Amino acid sequence: MREILPALSEWYAARSPFGLATVVAVSRSAPRDPGAAMAVGPGDEVVGSVSGGCVEGAVFELAKEVVESGQPQLETFGYSDEDAFAVGLTCGGEITLLIRPVTRETDPAFADVVDSVAAGRPVTVSTVTDGPAAVGATLAVWPDKVAGTLGSTGLDVAVTADARGELALGATGLRHYGPRGERREDAVTVFLHSFAPPPRMLVFGAIDYAAAVARIGSFLGYRVTVCDARPVFATAKRFPGAVEVVVDWPHRYLRSVDTDERTVICVLTHDPKFDVPLLEEALRRPACYIGAMGSRRTHDDRLKRLVEAGLTEAELARLRSPVGLDLGARTPEEVAVSVAAEIVALRWGGTGAPLAATGGAIHPST
Repeated sequence: MREILPALSEWYAARSPFGLATVVAVSRSAPRDPGAAMAVGPGDEVVGSVSGGCVEGAVFELAKEVVESGQPQLETFGYSDEDAFAVGLTCGGEITLLIRPVTRETDPAFADVVDSVAAGRPVTVSTVTDGPAAVGATLAVWPDKVAGTLGSTGLDVAVTADARGELALGATGLRHYGPRGERREDAVTVFLHSFAPPPRMLVFGAIDYAAAVARIGSFLGYRVTVCDARPVFATAKRFPGAVEVVVDWPHRYLRSVDTDERTVICVLTHDPKFDVPLLEEALRRPACYIGAMGSRRTHDDRLKRLVEAGLTEAELARLRSPVGLDLGARTPEEVAVSVAAEIVALRWGGTGAPLAATGGAIHPST
């Protein structure tokens, strides 16, 4: 969705109605996650994708229809052995799309939402997708304000609370409510689409491996910071993949910044005077991934020092060391791929095994 917002903003500013199709639910091996979007604007211009090409033709026609009729539509695409070509989603999964018209009248807060996303300010867009409420109605929720309505005060209050909770985690998905906002599975369905700032990747150690990890971290969508205590090595020129390069003692810098459950911490210094105080701080704070480079001998020595520093077994169990998956990596770029693969596997519950050697769904429910 983020990548198509500039085009949507241009159409909206020009008062040109457009049809916006958003993935609101998926199952099995669906090609795109909830939140993926495609839009059809003036002159039949198309931006975005909801299936990687499987059903875009059908969605194109639906988007034009909703603009003409002004009525949103909820459509599900799946796979059928009897009629796979007509159904379109040949990857074997299923996606549910909400296709709705967007105009200044239907979405008066749309420009504010786009501005917030562009500026990195968190916002959740809540949209009714089904049930006894106005399908397509939206409520934009920021940490300090709301705009729009889903049709009732009780529903707005309940969704606002949930939207702010999802925003803190950067989560997106469907929620179900009764007409007055009570949590129920048989009434109004609302899609909560969170636009949180990009998660952070903190890379410690200004070495060639760090430059490669910073590049691949940026490619994966992280806001990358590289930190090292040595000013001669910690320069912006050496780390073009980083948003910022900080000259400071690693543990002191980490104490000065906030981390959350989406933060990745990569310790690539493999020097005890940097590693131990840094990991002592990192393993006691929120983070989704904490990895440290070094040989197995270095790892054993590091663990001994961390135990002496008072870290518990539960805290030490969070440490990924030696860092990365076993890919046989040698070069900085190969090691970066290994680290990135471990981060992705941890995020989605992957095993790291070759898909050809596994069975079942490629994208299991998480």
